[in-house]
Amino acid sequence: MTDAAPRVETELSADQVRRLQLRAQGLLGAGARRGGVPGMLRRLGAVQLDTISVLARSHELIAYARLGAVGRDAVEAGYWGGHRTFEYWAHAASILPMEDWPHFAFRRRAFLRRGWRWHKVSPSVCDDVRALLRSSGPLTTRDLGGAKAGGDWWQWSDHKIAIEWLLDTGEVVCTERTGWRRRYDLAERAVPGRLLAQDPDDTACLTHLVREAGRALAVGTRADLADHYRLRGDQVDAVIGETGLVPVAVRGWKHPAWADPEALASEPRGRHATTLLSPFDSLVWDRARTSRVFGFDHRLEAYVPKAKRVHGYFVMPLLAGGRLIGRVDPAREGRTLVAKQVSFEPHAATPARAERSMAALREALETAAGWVGCDDVRIERIVAPGDL
Repeated sequence: MTDAAPRVETELSADQVRRLQLRAQGLLGAGARRGGVPGMLRRLGAVQLDTISVLARSHELIAYARLGAVGRDAVEAGYWGGHRTFEYWAHAASILPMEDWPHFAFRRRAFLRRGWRWHKVSPSVCDDVRALLRSSGPLTTRDLGGAKAGGDWWQWSDHKIAIEWLLDTGEVVCTERTGWRRRYDLAERAVPGRLLAQDPDDTACLTHLVREAGRALAVGTRADLADHYRLRGDQVDAVIGETGLVPVAVRGWKHPAWADPEALASEPRGRHATTLLSPFDSLVWDRARTSRVFGFDHRLEAYVPKAKRVHGYFVMPLLAGGRLIGRVDPAREGRTLVAKQVSFEPHAATPARAERSMAALREALETAAGWVGCDDVRIERIVAPGDL
């Protein structure tokens, strides 16, 4: 089954969708700060993790963009404190609300059916890991012994592969990171019993996750809804009618869409955030959707050879006035935040908008500098059309 056209109840403009998504993502209006980091995570559904750290790690930047200059220790405590969250495969490796543990049972079952992770390890190694966790957990791979620092999966020890397999299949859970190392524990000990006892079937799991994707996006096509938790299109098709999402048409979009009815109930209002975004922020992690909603072609160039980079190593989109107006490639030199390159979008560099764009850049850089403990800002290069 493909993008079958549903019966449309509402027609929206592309501009309305942009504003609805900004509100849903906590980047428009006063509601974004309610509940701190745990409240933000519930609204987003998932916060992607990544190893790269320039100004800060991605999950810290995602909280900063919505909550402002909250202390970084408070951000970490908000994510990991009190077993309120777990880490699992959603939109890549992600922090998820613990309440969603039952709804990833469909993915744990899929791993079990497959029967292996990178390659099969001896059942005795899995038994060793279980025994160590039971007697001494929670543990990191360093505690388990035999883990190599860094490296690709084929350099992993059997203990590392075993514990990742147990994580995939739900016997083991990660509820925090220490020094960026996962700290593993037995699910029977770390997951609240009322959640551990639940075993929804695949249809129930997928219905919940597609509904949550719709709520986090406000409006999305079949592909958008699938991408949020990395589902398949046919999985979305199978449950979309049970999610409560309503069919809508978006002017200028080629494919049918569905909306969260609560999002449609009121017009987005309030102050727009002016901030730098992690390249892994859920506002922009779906590149095709970002281009469609914001007219902004976003690409992470960290893995592009230096000579071929256009915008820089860790390009952070600049959000201001509800639009993505440019990109900043940041670095730190002592107590100076360095913008190695700033690249403005054409619409932000017109004579009518140039002054506002520069003011937004100054605000974003100065606020970010203060948050990471810098007291100076230096811009090395600005790339923009026209006379900006």
